[in-house]
Amino acid sequence: MLESIHYGSAVLLDPQGEVITALGDQQARFYPRSALKPLFAVAILRSGLELSQEQIALAAASHSGAPRHQHVAHSTLRDAGLELAELGNSTDLPYGVAERASWLADGGSATQLAQNCSGKHAALLAMCKHNGWATENYLAAAHPLAAALREIVEELTEERITTISTDGCGTQVYPMTLAALARGFAKLAKAAPDTAEGRVAASMRAYPELVAGEGRDVTELMRAVPGAVAKDGFEGIQAVGLPDGSSLAVKISDGSDRARMPITVKLLASHLGDQTPTALEDLASSPALGGGEPVGELTAL
Repeated sequence: MLESIHYGSAVLLDPQGEVITALGDQQARFYPRSALKPLFAVAILRSGLELSQEQIALAAASHSGAPRHQHVAHSTLRDAGLELAELGNSTDLPYGVAERASWLADGGSATQLAQNCSGKHAALLAMCKHNGWATENYLAAAHPLAAALREIVEELTEERITTISTDGCGTQVYPMTLAALARGFAKLAKAAPDTAEGRVAASMRAYPELVAGEGRDVTELMRAVPGAVAKDGFEGIQAVGLPDGSSLAVKISDGSDRARMPITVKLLASHLGDQTPTALEDLASSPALGGGEPVGELTAL
């Protein structure tokens, strides 16, 4: 029996950027939300700012708020001579379930450093400091940072930005098509290692546990698929780039997070065929529980 169903759109592109599979509305524009972070990280590195691989991975992350995540974000600020008080992102408890429980058990409260976007904000502040830009209002629409981020996103996605809004953490966000987001991730995944794009991809691959966190599906996907560069976004967004330049992007219409990974895995499996890693199968579905026992499953149709 089918109890519930989620609808959405998805696109899978070949290494030349041509459409292999298109599901749903391909003309609709959507907000990629945190899936923009790896593209923003390219802008950060192109500014000439030197960051470690861990700091780069965390700049591209929606992290779980584990002590290691917070330590790396703090190190980005410290290396640039910046203070925690200069962060402009919203406050929150750690995003990860286990991390939040541990944080609260230790008496922790909502902070900017614990919030899942702190790595990005720390790196953006460091970029401003490196460029000699003001750090006080770095999220303002008229700040030079805003134009620098838009320029990189337009270049990587090959789509002009016509609308600008504000994401939950305070940075700008732009609506775009699925194909545009997929193109951006293709360029990351196939980039030469000495480019900013290649350094972002290498950092995410080296530290998938910083891009999300232990037990998170994005981290597990990157571990399962060699060379994959993956990032999720709020409201049912997923993007993946592969080393050969093929890529995909998914948007779940109702914003459901639980439907995001099953369709992503189905598309990846259809593309990889016999080369599909067995570890990817663990992400293809999740159990529906009744009385604490599996009584059904969530899977892509």
